[in-house]
Amino acid sequence: MSGDRTVRRLTALERSASTSRVLNLLSTHRRPGAEAGLAGVPMFENRLLDRSIILKHRLRPHEYADFDLPRPTVTKLLIPLDPADLRLGARFAFYGQRDFEAVVGAATGCDLSRGTRDRQVLDLIDSLPSLDPFLLREQLKRNGFEPARAYFNISEADVQRMHAFARAELMALASLSHDRGGDRVHAARLVEKLLASDPNTAFEPLKDTLKLSDREHQDGLFSWRGFLYYKWALGDLIQPMHAVSGQIARLLPRGPRDPEASAYLLEARNRVRTAIGEVYSGAEDMLRMYDSAYAALTRDSQPAAFRDFLLSAPAMFVALGERVGALQHVISFWRYRFPPGKPALASPSELMDLLLDFEDSMAFGPQDAPYARCA
Repeated sequence: MSGDRTVRRLTALERSASTSRVLNLLSTHRRPGAEAGLAGVPMFENRLLDRSIILKHRLRPHEYADFDLPRPTVTKLLIPLDPADLRLGARFAFYGQRDFEAVVGAATGCDLSRGTRDRQVLDLIDSLPSLDPFLLREQLKRNGFEPARAYFNISEADVQRMHAFARAELMALASLSHDRGGDRVHAARLVEKLLASDPNTAFEPLKDTLKLSDREHQDGLFSWRGFLYYKWALGDLIQPMHAVSGQIARLLPRGPRDPEASAYLLEARNRVRTAIGEVYSGAEDMLRMYDSAYAALTRDSQPAAFRDFLLSAPAMFVALGERVGALQHVISFWRYRFPPGKPALASPSELMDLLLDFEDSMAFGPQDAPYARCA
């Protein structure tokens, strides 16, 4: 990629809000009046880390050499050389690369050795498959970190809608041990406990029934609530996904023609639209596996299938989250760049950068499928 194109991508990130693939801490600090509310409860204690841009990044083949044990998706930190002007560039590092602590330490002056406060926060961010604010906030909270709410773009209305969805989902489980009149109240309690910072004790009977170890129980419950969240989120994506896919099909670049960009755009529109459909279908397939296992437990009184699900859920949760996060990123970033009701007008080179980013974020191959790992 040319240096000019790299700068354009960085400045586009600088101007954008956070998505499920991008945690833009720099833009959080730039909101009017934000500094006063963030100072006492920062995401990172280090000032430069707290103004970084964090991405979930699909590794390219030449980047695998930086890792002893590379993963398809890694956490990438961008540390602006000058937070006031990202056109000057940024230092970057991949979480898990061989010299990660040294590179980030040289850029920020931050001690990221194991056990330090900021390293713990980075560890937790990296453990999630996406940077979705709901799950990120819950993951940090359950591990004792509660940054200011302004870091997370979550409305109270969305929290309530997600809880209502989860209550409806858990109604069948509540009915197994309660009379029908008490199901709704019990389901509400189950939801609050499942989404609490430490839900483990509330589900001890399920742990005993399924003969799970403490670790299997803890990991399974966290992944289960992740599945519930992603099931809710995926349902919300159907309509905007079709709308964005249709708008991509009608892209008409404006301005001087760039031969390289024009040649790429000719085929890229169809590839991106195909990828959107395939990523959505892959997420649906994983959710159907959960639905089948949950029905076996609650409808057919066959707990073995749900036990198998909870054991495989941590690996599946990562794969599911990456796919839902990729779709959320495409939709969020497209809507940010081309607000509803306005024509999608941009230069060929800008559209090329945009579609390249979308292709990268949805480049899931057979090696990314969770099914073999979960068999």
